[in-house]
Amino acid sequence: MGKKTIGRKEKISLPELGLKLVWAKIDTGAFTSSLHAEQIREENIEGKKVLLFEILMPGHKDFTGKTLSFENYREKKVKNSFGQAETRFLIVTKIRIAGETFSAEFTLSDRSSMKNSILLGRKVLQDRFLVDVNGVNLSKAHRKKK
Repeated sequence: MGKKTIGRKEKISLPELGLKLVWAKIDTGAFTSSLHAEQIREENIEGKKVLLFEILMPGHKDFTGKTLSFENYREKKVKNSFGQAETRFLIVTKIRIAGETFSAEFTLSDRSSMKNSILLGRKVLQDRFLVDVNGVNLSKAHRKKK
C-alpha cells in the first residue's frame, strides 16, 4: 500500500492516554515525537518504579487533570528546539492517524511555551506518510467512521 498524505497539522488519537482527535503539529525536522506533560515524576509503587504525569495543560479543551502512569518507560537524550541536549522520559503508546493505528514513542516535555501540545517527528512518519505543508487535517479522508 502507498503512503498516505497528511498535512502540517493533523487530528490524532492516543487511545491509551484517553485522547481522541486532538491536534498535533507535524515536524519533519524533529526525529522523536513529543507530548506536553506536567507533574512528571518517578515513584516506587508496590516495589515497582512507575512514571507518573499529566498530559496537556489546564485550559486545553482536552485536559482531564488525570494522572497517568507507565511502568514501561525509559530516558532518552534529545536535542530541544534550541539545539541543546537534554534528557527526557520516553513512553511508547498507541497512536491513531489517517485510519492507521500503531505504537509510537513520545518524549515527555514542558511544551507550555509552544503553540502545539503534541509534535509528531520523523520516526512516526517514516515509511508511512508524506507531508503536504499546504494542507491541514488531510488525514480526515482516511479516517474510518465508527
